[in-house]
Amino acid sequence: MSARSMTGFARVRKTVSDGEIAFGIKSVNHRGLDVHFHMAPELDPFEGAIRNAVKARVARGHLQINVQFSRTVPAEASSLNRPLLAAYLRAFREAAAEFGEDRKPDLNAALRVPGMLQAGESAEPDVGLEQALLEAAGEALDVFNRFREREGAAMAAEMRERCVSVCDLAAQMEKIRSRATEAFQKRLNERLRELLRGAGIEPQRLAQEAAMLAERSDISEELIRLKTHAAQLENLLDATGEVGKRLDFLLQEMNREANTILSKTGGLGDLGLTITDLALAAKAEIDKLREQSLNLE
Repeated sequence: MSARSMTGFARVRKTVSDGEIAFGIKSVNHRGLDVHFHMAPELDPFEGAIRNAVKARVARGHLQINVQFSRTVPAEASSLNRPLLAAYLRAFREAAAEFGEDRKPDLNAALRVPGMLQAGESAEPDVGLEQALLEAAGEALDVFNRFREREGAAMAAEMRERCVSVCDLAAQMEKIRSRATEAFQKRLNERLRELLRGAGIEPQRLAQEAAMLAERSDISEELIRLKTHAAQLENLLDATGEVGKRLDFLLQEMNREANTILSKTGGLGDLGLTITDLALAAKAEIDKLREQSLNLE
């Protein structure tokens, strides 16, 4: 299973013995798991069980859970919502008179209106209804996760392409690095001799100072870490569970290596400018990778 997107949608309908359940899920990005329910008051006793089912299958995202239960058969401890029925009948008759329709209201249709039949306050939670709701939740979560996996797979494929691009750019910088180091040492020697203008300084000491400054400008370690992080990113894209936060942290590290390379390649002439261009291109790819990682669970 590949990484999942945090954006998804699912809606299922389930017919039960005394009605129909409509279960919908919609999600967008969020730093944690934030679940909001929209359902009739008679379903409130089942919110905890549904929430646990969601938490077992989803790690991150802002989720909107919409649950509707349309009764077709009165529950044992149910009562008729008379004010709602009176309003329904009044609206029906007014609409029939306004549009010249000689029709009578259908009581069966009226009883299917959500909230028309209400469970009594003293009624115990319906175990059968809870089981049906959890089954509907499971079906909706299956659809929801398949949707997110498809989205995640598409994003992961694009991220892998960008990761390959970063590795290619690092390889190009690696080829230039050795020549750039030699050029830097030569240029530094020339510059020091020019500044000293023949003043006494041991050639050995001059070479040591030049070597130390050249080492400080060496980007080999940064390139190694950049390629190592890229390999770790590939592995994370194949991992399951909550990988988005780990990807974000890893990409911050990759961005830091690119910035360090940029800070070290000044003063190397044309070779340095070439490395700078390559490092800027790598940084742009890393920024795009990070944008995508924010969409993953």
